[in-house]
Amino acid sequence: MPDYPPEPWNLAGDAHLSVWPVPHRRLPRLPASVTPVTIGGRAVVVTAWIDYRPPGEMSYHELLATVAVRRGARPTGTITEIWVDSEASLAGGRQLWGIPKELANLNFTGGSGFTGSASTQRAWIATAAFTSRGGPPVRVPAAFAIVQSMDGAPLASRVASRGRPRLASARWNINPAGPLGYLAGRKPLLSAQLLDFRIRFGGRA
Repeated sequence: MPDYPPEPWNLAGDAHLSVWPVPHRRLPRLPASVTPVTIGGRAVVVTAWIDYRPPGEMSYHELLATVAVRRGARPTGTITEIWVDSEASLAGGRQLWGIPKELANLNFTGGSGFTGSASTQRAWIATAAFTSRGGPPVRVPAAFAIVQSMDGAPLASRVASRGRPRLASARWNINPAGPLGYLAGRKPLLSAQLLDFRIRFGGRA
């Protein structure tokens, strides 16, 4: 079994995010314990390409999709699809938090001008290109929770981050027959980047 840090994980890097309004009926299957946030029949899906690197505890690439769900006053999401290129991250995510990580080939280039591609041995998943549109020259804190199903019960974990936010434009190309096919042909409502972030992931929320 690959070694991974105990929770919480202290990570660093850059994230490139898009927010998508998706009809409730088109969502992937969610854990029975959660209810999606909907506005006019549309749920909120956040996708992110994340480049984890030093001084964080682990270095790897990640692509994920998270659905906003109802759970008290704290912003909360459920990760429905996620790929990493680290066996240690995969094992830790599954065993510590019930996050359904899968392995994929993830290729990233750039920083503020970012491109990413994700594929498995079976098929390609998605590609994207982000262009920074600027933002405040300060680090901004954020706090939210991730809730997953663990041994048949909901497990909510705290996430705290601080980084330099940037508005961005993004061009996505998503395999309509792939696991993110419910986003294919759609346009993000907005896109952003969180550069040079520090994230603390884990601990009960």
